[in-house]
Amino acid sequence: MNTILKYFPDLSTEQVEKLSALKEQYLYWNSQINVISRKDMDNFYERHVLHSLSIAKIINFKPHTQILDVGTGGGFPGIPLAILFPKCRFHLIDARAKKLIVVEGVADTLDLENVTSEHIRAEDIEDQYDFIVSRAVTNLPTFYDWVKHKVSSDSFNSIPNGVLYIKGGDYKNELKQIHAKNTIYELNKIFKEEFFETKKIVHLTKRQKK
Repeated sequence: MNTILKYFPDLSTEQVEKLSALKEQYLYWNSQINVISRKDMDNFYERHVLHSLSIAKIINFKPHTQILDVGTGGGFPGIPLAILFPKCRFHLIDARAKKLIVVEGVADTLDLENVTSEHIRAEDIEDQYDFIVSRAVTNLPTFYDWVKHKVSSDSFNSIPNGVLYIKGGDYKNELKQIHAKNTIYELNKIFKEEFFETKKIVHLTKRQKK
C-alpha cells in the first residue's frame, strides 16, 4: 500500500481505507476462485493496483464519465479506478462468469456503488462509453475491432474519448494494423519500479475524417 501512497499522496481517508482493504479481499476470494497467481499476490499493490491506477496518471476522469472495463478478470483495472473516481460509472465485463463472482464480492464489500458487472463478450455490448479500458486481454488489433464502435463521440475530458489499453512488450507492429490515432504513454517514465520497465498505455481514438 505504501507504493500507492508514494504516487498518489492526495487520496482521501475513504479511498485509502478501500484500497488498503483490497489485498485482504483478494486473498479471500483468490482462495475460492483463482484470479491472481501466487507470485503476483506477493506483489499485489504494485502489479495489480498500481498497474491499474496508471490510467489515473494519464487522465483525471471528470464526474459522470462512463467507463467500460473489458476482460476485467477479477476486477482490474476497473475496481481500483472506481475507488479513485467515485463519481464516474464503471461497467466491468468478462466472458468468464466465475471471475465476475470475485468482482461482485469485492464491490459489494467495499460498497462501490459506481460499479456494475456483466457476463458478456465485448462484441455483444450495445451501449457506448467515454472510455474503454483493459489490461492486455488479447492482441491490440483484435481488441480494437471488438470495441471501436462502443466509444461515444461526445468528449468532455482532458483527452479525447477512446481506448486506454495497458500492455507490455512491443506494440509497433500491432499499431500498423489499426486505423486509429494513437498516443503511447511509457509507464517507466512515471513509475520507478522495475515491473514497469516495458509497460505502457496505448490511447486509441478515431481518426478525424478529412
